[in-house]
Formats: sequence, C-alpha cells, structure tokens
Amino acid sequence: MISLLRNLAIRQDAESSDDIRKTLESDISFKGARIWVLISAIILASVGLNMNSTAVIIGAMLISPLMGPINGMGYGLATHDFHLLRLAFQNYIFAVLVSLVTSTLYFAISPLSSAHSELLARTSPTIYDVLVALFGGLAGTISLTTKLKGNIVPGVAIATALMPPLCTAGYGLATGQIAFFLGAFYLFAINTVFIALATVAFSRLMRFPIRTDIDEAKKRHINRLITVVILVTLIPSVYFGYLLVQKERFTENAGRFIRSVSYFGGDYLFRYAVDPDHRVISMVYGGKPLTDADKLQLTKRAKDFGLEQVTLDFEQGLVIGDNSEQFRESDQLKFEISRLSADLQRSRLKLDSLRAQKSTGLQLLRELKPLYPEISGCFFADSYQFADSTGTQPVSRTCVLVSSLKPLDRSSKEKIREWLKIRLKNPGILVVFN
Repeated sequence: MISLLRNLAIRQDAESSDDIRKTLESDISFKGARIWVLISAIILASVGLNMNSTAVIIGAMLISPLMGPINGMGYGLATHDFHLLRLAFQNYIFAVLVSLVTSTLYFAISPLSSAHSELLARTSPTIYDVLVALFGGLAGTISLTTKLKGNIVPGVAIATALMPPLCTAGYGLATGQIAFFLGAFYLFAINTVFIALATVAFSRLMRFPIRTDIDEAKKRHINRLITVVILVTLIPSVYFGYLLVQKERFTENAGRFIRSVSYFGGDYLFRYAVDPDHRVISMVYGGKPLTDADKLQLTKRAKDFGLEQVTLDFEQGLVIGDNSEQFRESDQLKFEISRLSADLQRSRLKLDSLRAQKSTGLQLLRELKPLYPEISGCFFADSYQFADSTGTQPVSRTCVLVSSLKPLDRSSKEKIREWLKIRLKNPGILVVFN
C-alpha cells in the first residue's frame, strides 16, 4: 500500500512555483504575434466549421493560445495572486472579444451559411461537456505545473475545444440566430469555468505557496463566489444532460418498437421518422388502409416499449384493395414510362446521328485534301430520295457533295467516287461535284 501511494504521489515532479508563475505570465499576455496567432486560429476554426471539416477545426484548436489566460485565472485564485488573476482576466476578456469580432466578421462575409454538424455540435452543451472540461483542464494543469510535458497540452486543446464554440457564437451573431450564440457561448463558459476550477483544485492540492495573505472573511467570500459561478454554470448543463439522456432513451425505444411493427396485419412499414424533441414517430404503411382499431392497437403496443407519451403520426402509402384498380394504374404508368423512354432513346440516336454526320464530313475532307488540294469543301448527309408524289415510300440514300476551287477532270471524279464507296462501305452512295 505504501508503495502504491508513493507511485501515486506527484509532488516530487512539481516545478518550482516561480517557474510556474513565469510560464503562466508569458502565456497570458496577448501582444504582437500572439494576437495574430489568435486571429489566425479563429479564422481557421471558422473556415473548418463553415466547410464542416474536422481536420481543419482540430488544427485551429492546436494553435489556439486561449488556454493561457484560463490557467492563469485558476492559478491566481488558488495562490491568491491577485495581480496575476487581474492580468489573466483582462487578457481573457480581450481574447474573447477579438475572437467574437473576427468570427462574426468572417461569417458575415462568407457565402456559405448552412449550419453543418460541426456547428450544431457546439450549440447543445450538457453535463458531459463539464466532465470533458474538468478532466481535460486537470490534465493540462498537471502538465503545466509538473515536469511532465509531452503531448498533453495539444490533447487538452483538442478535447476541451475552446476555439469552435467561440466561432459558433460568432456564427450566431452574424446570422442573427441568438439560440446558436447562447448555446455556443454557454459551452465556452463551461470550458472556461471548469478548466479554471481544475487548475484551482490541483494547485491547492499541490500546496503551491500563497502569494498574498488575506483574512478568513475574504477567503470565505472568494470561496462563495467560486461556488456561485460553478453552480450557475453547472445546473443548466445537468438539465440539458438529462434531456439528452431522455432523447437517447426515446430513440432507442422507438427503434425497438418500429422493428416490432415493421409488418403489421398484412401491412408493410415503408418509411418512418423519429423526432425525439417532440416525441413523435411518423410511420408510412403500405397495404390495406389502417383502421382506427389498427391505429389504437399500434399506440397500445408503443407503450409496451416505454413510449407512453408519444404521438404516432400515420400516413398511408400504396393501398392494395380487393380489386385490381391499383395494378391497372401501375401497368398504365409503366407503359407510359416505357413509351417515353423509347422516344427519348430515338431522340438520342437521331442527335448522335447528326453529330456523327458532322464528324464524318470533316474527316472525309481531311482525307481528300492531301490527294486533291483543289477540293475546298465536303458535305455529308443521310437523306431520302422520292421517286414521285403518289405516296411511294422514299429510298434512304447517303449523299456527299464535293466542292472544288476549279473543276475536276472526269478521271479524278471517278476515282473520288469509287474511293468514297469503299471508304463509307456504301456502293449506293450519291456523289455530287460542285
């Protein structure tokens, strides 16, 4: 047991309090390059949310410098270092304002305005986000105040996700969606409060030296203030977490119920939709029309799956009655679709034929030109020859009109005529010289 406790002890790994304070003080200040890094991270996260790109959002979280002021506030509270606390708070407010203005401006000018899944995920915080912020902040504080460094800080930056909620809040301001702004900013507040709380708790556990001596009354006042902030931040998340659990339970029960009634009394469930927010299940059945008794029986069966307060919305799909009227309509529809498809195919073939004629005429001209430079043009077409006007069926013939700059002699015309018959594999071709 003593060996186990010795292995769990981490005080021997702690950095000196002066080194910790120096590191925090350098991470708090937003001047020069750090401001531009913050703005770049905000724009990068906004682009990632706009494009629904998880990889880009993770990149923005890794380069975000927002953890510094939050850790500084927590450490300042724990050690009663009010100068550090005030400096951290001022820089924190400045960084938040810069982030909100930058993200709002970006989304105001961005042509993409759809709320994708990455944006929506930052608008409904719950108690689980509190746990992520608390234990992520704890890991970050351990890394900050001990000799253990490694990849903890990047992991904490990704897990706690300070940057995306601020960008989502900016999206809400830019698009006038206050619900988006409030939900996202509440998530950012959760991350801020519980990362700072983790820093306070761990710093006191490590017994870092107190920087300012204060009386017991002021200590109690500070502790009460911390408690109020924690409760104000925590209570809504507990409620939202309860709602999330209820939605998940409703969705799970609805899935089991739907699987049990996919075939009901000779009817097939074609389509369904579950709305856990309003506790509504929409169901589209095909077969014979559902009677009021059928609907009542389905509602009773839903209660067997824990769906007491649920609204079943029934819609009728394909109705199959005792006569074959529906089948006749279906056959007529299939025939009409087949006829339209045939017409479309003929139109495509005709269009392809016209395109082929254009290509063939050009190719013939290119092949004849080297042999007879005086040839200036070639007309190619499939046409019909009419013998008389008595209604006799016309004869299909391929016509080629060869134009030349100067008249061709009889021998050249005959050679061209014979060459075209072989080239086009059509002995009945009509060749006209112009």
